[in-house]
Amino acid sequence: MERVAFRAQTIVADVILAAIAFVLAYSVASSAMPTLDVVTSLPSLNLVQLTVLYAVLAGGFSMLFRRELSPWRYASIPDALVLARIAVLTVGVFLIWVFIIDRGRGLPRSTLLLAPMFQMVSSMGVRILRRALHEHALDSFSPLKTVADRITQSPSLLLIGPPSLADSYLRDMARSHDRTYTPVGIVGPDPRDVGQQVRGVCVIESLENLDEALADLRRWNRYPRAILFLEEPGRLKGLTADQLGRLKTDGIRLLRLPSIVELAQHDGVTLLPMRDINIEELLAREPIELDRDAIGALIRGRRILVTGAGGSIGAELCRQVAAFHCGHLTLLDFSETSLFEIDREMAETFPHMSRQAVLCDVRNAARINQAFLSEKPDLVFHAAALKHVSMVEQHPCEGVLTNVIGTWNVAEASKASGAGQMVLISTDKAVDPTNVMGATKRLAESVIQAQQTAGQGARFSAVRFGNVLGSGGSVVPIFKSQIERGGPVTVTHPDMERFFMTIPEASQLVLHATATCAEGEGREARLFLLEMGEPVRIMDLARQMIALSGRTPGKEIEIEITGLRPGEKLTEALLDETERSLPCAHKVLEVVSNSPLRISPANLEEIEILADRGDVDGVRRALFELVAQIRGERPGAVPTLRVVANG
Repeated sequence: MERVAFRAQTIVADVILAAIAFVLAYSVASSAMPTLDVVTSLPSLNLVQLTVLYAVLAGGFSMLFRRELSPWRYASIPDALVLARIAVLTVGVFLIWVFIIDRGRGLPRSTLLLAPMFQMVSSMGVRILRRALHEHALDSFSPLKTVADRITQSPSLLLIGPPSLADSYLRDMARSHDRTYTPVGIVGPDPRDVGQQVRGVCVIESLENLDEALADLRRWNRYPRAILFLEEPGRLKGLTADQLGRLKTDGIRLLRLPSIVELAQHDGVTLLPMRDINIEELLAREPIELDRDAIGALIRGRRILVTGAGGSIGAELCRQVAAFHCGHLTLLDFSETSLFEIDREMAETFPHMSRQAVLCDVRNAARINQAFLSEKPDLVFHAAALKHVSMVEQHPCEGVLTNVIGTWNVAEASKASGAGQMVLISTDKAVDPTNVMGATKRLAESVIQAQQTAGQGARFSAVRFGNVLGSGGSVVPIFKSQIERGGPVTVTHPDMERFFMTIPEASQLVLHATATCAEGEGREARLFLLEMGEPVRIMDLARQMIALSGRTPGKEIEIEITGLRPGEKLTEALLDETERSLPCAHKVLEVVSNSPLRISPANLEEIEILADRGDVDGVRRALFELVAQIRGERPGAVPTLRVVANG
C-alpha cells in the first residue's frame, strides 16, 4: 500500500507541475496579447477549465509512460526525453480537445508554445534538484561553510581510468556519503580529456604522463595516499613495473574496484567496495570478456561439487559458482586445513547458500562413491591433484594414485550418482610429458575421454591450461617470499618460458569451456584448451616482480640461476604433435586427437598395484609406456626424457 501511495504522489506532483506551468504560460500569453473588443454570445472555456483539462491530460500521459516507476533521485537524460515527449503529447491532445469544444476562442495562441516548455522545465527541474540533494551536489555551494570545512580532511585519492568510469564512481561516492578518501584528480588514457572536469574533479594528465601528474600533485600539497584503478590494471597501457614499484615504495596504496564476479557478492552495497591490488593482477595480461549468460545458465540453481576445493583453482571455482547462484555447493578436499578455510569463507561471503564440506580422499573409491551418492551433484569439477613437478617426480606412486586413480574414482562416482557433467582440470605439462606429474595428467585426460558413453549418461570433458599466477604451484609466491627476505630470487634457467593467467581468469575460462561442452551433442568426451596468449620468460617475470616491490634487479635484489630440476622443460607447449585444435568459443579451443588407446580398468590395474606396493621404478616404467601408447608411439617404447638435472 505504501508503494502505491508513493507512486500516486509522483503522478499528483506531475499533475500539479503541469497545472502551474499552464497557468504561468496563460498569464504570460494573456499579458502579451492585445485586448480585443470582440463581443460574442458563444461561451468559451475559462482559465480554471483549461488548466484542469491540461493537467488531467498531463497526468494521463505520465501514467501511460509509467513515470511513477522512475525515482527522482536517479533522474537522467532518458528521463528528460520522456518528459519532453509527455509535454508535447499533452499540448497536442489539449489543442485538439479545445478546438473541438470552443475552437479555442478563450485561449491565447502563444500558450500552446509556452505551456509545454514550462512543463518540461518544471518537471525536470524538480527531479534534478532531488537528485542533487540525494548526491549532496549542493554542499560545495553552501554559503555557510567555513574555509576550514572546505579543507579536505580525509586522505587524497588519485583516480586512474576513463572519465566515464570516474563519473560513475564519483556519483556513487556522493550517494553513499563516503569520506574514506578525497578525490584530487583523474589520470585518463586519452590526452584529449586533459583539463576537463568530472563532477568537480579535474582530469590533470594522461596516463603516459603519470609521473608529471604526481609531481604536480606534490607541488600542490595534494600528493595521493592511494590510487584507485577504475579499470582492470591489465587494460591500462603505459604503466610500467618501475612506476608501480616506486608508488608502492612511496607508501601509496594501489586499489581497484571489484570484478563482475566479486561484485555479485555485494548486491546490497551502493558504493563499490575497493580492495588492494594483488601483484598477480599487475603482472597479468589484458583480461578477457566472457559470455556470462551461458555460464549463468550452466550454474544457476544446480548442485555443484568441487574436488580439491581448498586449492587455489578449486577455491576460486567455489567462489565463482557461488557468485553465479548455484543451488547447492559441495566442497570436497583431503586437506583438513584447506577445507576448513574455504568452508569458513563460503559461510561468511555467501551465508544463505546451501553447502556441504566433505573431508575425503579421491583415492578412496568407496568413500568417494558414498559422498557422491549422498550429495547427488549435477555438475562436478575435479580439481584435486598433486601438481608440484619436483615433488611428484620424487614420489611417482603418490602422483599416480591421486592424479590417475583418483580421477577414475571421481569419474565412476559421477556416473553412479547421476551427475550430468564432469570436468577435469588438466595442465599444459600433459603435452609430450617429460615428468611424472605431466604424464599422470595426460593419463588422467585419457581416463576422462574413455568414460563417455555415446548418447547417454554424463558428459565428460577436460580443460587444459598453463601456469596460474598466484596459485600454490606458481613461481609468484616463491619470488614474493624471496623478495621479502631480501633475495636472492632463484631462477632455474635464463631462457625458461611459461604460459600464465590469473586464478580468476583460469576459473572463469573453465566455466566457459564447461558451458560450451554442455551445449554439444555429448557423443564423446571433449578436451578443451584455454588460449594462454604469449609465453612469459621467467627471468623477465622475476625482474618485473622486483621492480614492483620498489627494488632494483641486480643491485638491491640479486637474481641467481640454479639450473633445471629433474623433469623440467625450458618451454611448454599447449598441443602435442599428434593433436590439432579448433576454435569453439571465445578464448577456448577444442583439441582433436585420435589416440589409438582407449583406457580401460585393465590398463590401470597393473599401475595401481605397482603404486600401492611403492614400486617407484615399476610405476615410472608403466606410466610412460601407457602415455607412449596414448600418443601413438611404439607400444611399450621407453620414453626419451628430455630432463636436465642440476650440475
